[in-house]
Amino acid sequence: MNRSFEVEYCNLDLRFDRRTIHNFIKSLIQEGYSLYWSENESHFIASIRTGRRLVKLKFQRVGERFKLVGNYSFRDEKLVELMERMIGATRGHAVVKRFRDRQIVIENIMFGEIIRMVEISGVEHKVVYQRESVVTLEDIAKAYRSTRAEERIPVLRMEIDYELATLSEALALGHRAAADACRSKLEELRQEMLLLEA
Repeated sequence: MNRSFEVEYCNLDLRFDRRTIHNFIKSLIQEGYSLYWSENESHFIASIRTGRRLVKLKFQRVGERFKLVGNYSFRDEKLVELMERMIGATRGHAVVKRFRDRQIVIENIMFGEIIRMVEISGVEHKVVYQRESVVTLEDIAKAYRSTRAEERIPVLRMEIDYELATLSEALALGHRAAADACRSKLEELRQEMLLLEA
């Protein structure tokens, strides 16, 4: 295995039920990982041994479900594969940074799908992929005209998710002006959400 290979997962938002966590643990055991887990009223923690390293995945209890919290870094390709299957299966959100041979590839994932991929080599960076918006301008205009909050809130949540992903990328790349613009837009969206939920 390439020793410079590493994958980092940030800004994770993966939601699970207990059965999904048990299936994940079952997959780890089938792959031959040594692990143990513990649970209390607020968390479920799975500790996985990968060579000399011990990785602790922390699942926070949210009602009857769980949410994976924290940032994680893996150098084990099988564990990376299992983690990515889990992101897709839960339709989760994440920022994934892949480090290999002096190159970084940053993927913004929303609802289990890559929406943007940026490749960084030294001081140069290029957008390798950017998905077209799933929400059309017509959908947004219709939602703005709607007086029903329940029609606007889902669109607003998608706009907030997109701005958060853009902000995360701007911060990772050190683009202050873009980050400030995202923060300003997020504040507007937050105010609108507060009005709708009031």
